Amino acid sequence: MGPRRWRMLLLQLWGTSPDRLALQDALDRLWACPAFLVELRDLCALLLERTDHLAPPLDWEQPVPLALHARYSRAEIYAAFGLISDTQQTTGQSGVLFDRATQCDVFFITLKKSERLFSPTTRYNDYAISPWEFHWESQSNTREASATGQRYIHHVERGSRVLLLVREESKRGGVTLPFLCLGFSEYVSHEGERPMAIRWRLQRAIPGGFYPELAVAV
Repeated sequence: MGPRRWRMLLLQLWGTSPDRLALQDALDRLWACPAFLVELRDLCALLLERTDHLAPPLDWEQPVPLALHARYSRAEIYAAFGLISDTQQTTGQSGVLFDRATQCDVFFITLKKSERLFSPTTRYNDYAISPWEFHWESQSNTREASATGQRYIHHVERGSRVLLLVREESKRGGVTLPFLCLGFSEYVSHEGERPMAIRWRLQRAIPGGFYPELAVAV
């Protein structure tokens, strides 16, 4: 298991505090707790028994250890892109991330946007149109002619990717919900600007039987 995947696990175990241990120090502490390791193995076995679908790795040449139709916290996703490391901690609450190293636009999409957590200018109209297509609104200042708008429209010919990550709501029962990785998508069309309402076609369909929260939005 590579360092990015280890860091994704350790972020789940010990959180995202800026003063967290370096990766090797954290692994040394983990190996030094045999009782904890046994409990962790038992938990993994239980979760495997409850798994009702396969989550294949993304079809990508980049070293980003994310799997299709698996769920991840925001911090795990940043770690998968190498943006959280021993020397770097790039995090944020924005709904968009452009990773220059991989030339990938990452969209963090929350379907149900509460007035308490989202301002009127960030309450974008995002929803599944069908198992294959998704309606998404850009940030409120994005124009069609802007560098960002043009990258969205022409991403295929320019060699960049668009990755959709979706959750039904920010929190449920006081617990922050993870994002479901819908995989890569391609531009279909758009309307307007500031924000741009863009229609994306997924490379792999949303398996609605597994994800009723998306089926509701269809």
